[in-house]
Amino acid sequence: MSARLFSFIGGDTGLWRITSVDVLTGEPLPVARSLGIATGPENPSNPASAWVLRGITSNERYVNREERNLIVAKQLALGRPEATCAALIPIRKNQDWWALTQNERLSIFKEKSHHTQIGLQTFPALARRLHHCRDLSEDEPFDFLTWFEYAPADEWVFNKLLAELRALEEWGYVEREIDIRLVREES
Repeated sequence: MSARLFSFIGGDTGLWRITSVDVLTGEPLPVARSLGIATGPENPSNPASAWVLRGITSNERYVNREERNLIVAKQLALGRPEATCAALIPIRKNQDWWALTQNERLSIFKEKSHHTQIGLQTFPALARRLHHCRDLSEDEPFDFLTWFEYAPADEWVFNKLLAELRALEEWGYVEREIDIRLVREES
């Protein structure tokens, strides 16, 4: 499990410098200047951290085999040297979303929103990893944490993706969303 559990630690230290925090809906996070990312089963304890968001990578729930193969073929890896920009998008959906059956959520995601098809258009410019928080506990402050990395010249691709996704029916179920933008600090 440790290779799948990620902690995003907002505070005064970390490889990523926070350049902006935009609260789209819901409560803000405490102010942090930097972001560190830790993996492993331990809950990182750092008295200087303002917040810790945890999520686990899990099975892909809303793609079929053909879409999965396209994602694997087109998406580049995280950690590319040229991808010095990043975004962390924590999202919490409302109880109406979670009251839907898996098939009802899948129908909104695939047949109405076409979420995956929109995302596929951004590869290989964007690399991303989805983290499920609800798999850890329903008490986590968010349901999903999505981590994106991209080159500075591709920020427009990322902004276009967000605008398209936020216009979808499924975003009507979002009760908390924060857009955290970052740049990688030079070593």
